[in-house]
Amino acid sequence: MLYAVIVGSEVMFWVFLFGGLAARYLLRRKRLSSVLLICAPLVDLVTLTAAVIDLRGGAAPGLAHVLAAIYIGVSVGFGHSMVHWADVRFAHRFADGPAPAPKPSGGAARVAHERRGITRHLVAWAVGGALLIGAGALVGTSAAWETFGGTAAAWTLVLVIDALWTAGEIAAASRRKPA
Repeated sequence: MLYAVIVGSEVMFWVFLFGGLAARYLLRRKRLSSVLLICAPLVDLVTLTAAVIDLRGGAAPGLAHVLAAIYIGVSVGFGHSMVHWADVRFAHRFADGPAPAPKPSGGAARVAHERRGITRHLVAWAVGGALLIGAGALVGTSAAWETFGGTAAAWTLVLVIDALWTAGEIAAASRRKPA
């Protein structure tokens, strides 16, 4: 059941996002566009509510609960940039907007780009990690702490690797001249 909610939430995020962009650029309905775009991140509340209800109902902590926490964390950390990414491309394709800017190749612009990326990952990790720890506290069993704490620890390792990679990218970008 929870897997279906997670998949449904992801689908609804994109439906609301593209619906909002279509309302803005194709229908020229700014208010409708705003309402639809506001609904896009609200689907995360459905996922969170479903996961909490499932855990409070006695479900054993499992992959679906872990995925719900990760999904929400990633949505919070990267959601705004995904909306912006889609908005720029939609405006370019359907409303004669400027072409999307390529990723900076070097210099201060590339350093700023890399810092924004790792900051987004840090926000996703903090939100998702807080949800994982909160789920462990909600259930309170050793199995729950093992499941949720183990996932948080693994995500921490991924974040550290990403931070080290980003540090290397920043060092290289600061030596390169922008294209």
